[in-house]
Amino acid sequence: MVTSNHIHLLVQDTGNDVIARSMQLAAGRTAQQYNRRKSRQGAFWEDRYHATAIEIDTHLHRCVVYMDLNMVRAGIAKHANAWENSGYNEIQNPRKRYRLIDLDALSTLCGFGSVGQLQRAHDKWVEHTLSENALAKDARWSESVAVGSERFTEEVKRELGLRANHRQVAPEERGHSLREPLPPYVDDFDLENAPISFNNPVSWHTNPDETET
Repeated sequence: MVTSNHIHLLVQDTGNDVIARSMQLAAGRTAQQYNRRKSRQGAFWEDRYHATAIEIDTHLHRCVVYMDLNMVRAGIAKHANAWENSGYNEIQNPRKRYRLIDLDALSTLCGFGSVGQLQRAHDKWVEHTLSENALAKDARWSESVAVGSERFTEEVKRELGLRANHRQVAPEERGHSLREPLPPYVDDFDLENAPISFNNPVSWHTNPDETET
């Protein structure tokens, strides 16, 4: 999901600091291209990025839909398909060239045997959310260190050790979250704003039950 002032990425953690290194590369390349076009110097992104570990189950499904409906929630689009640079369009109408989403991998992570099954389920998830008008902002996706079952969030907290001090596992309407002590987003923006930097506030260990956003 690419908006006017921030982006959301759903990525699979394969270990070896792949997310931190990938974000550093993306931030550096973006700054180089922008600076070349605008004849300027300096960083493009204002600040650090925030990562949330998502359990691979229905929490992942809800996270995908939440990201897809970002611009609907902001009142800018009436449907997820109306915003071109979104995961919804990437899933439902895959491009033949320059595709961004590994649909086979996403299908597997979401528990489906084919891309077609994922597409049909994904469309139903989005339509159901719209029909229920369930568009309220959910801070767990933008302010948590982990989202999932109680077992999953407690496991993430244990793995973080001292880095999880003052972070609490909190029950949510559906599941649990491990919250940061302070929200990483700037309150002056109506949309969720997650600036990027080279340093992730949390270093993740490889875990087959985790993905990140």
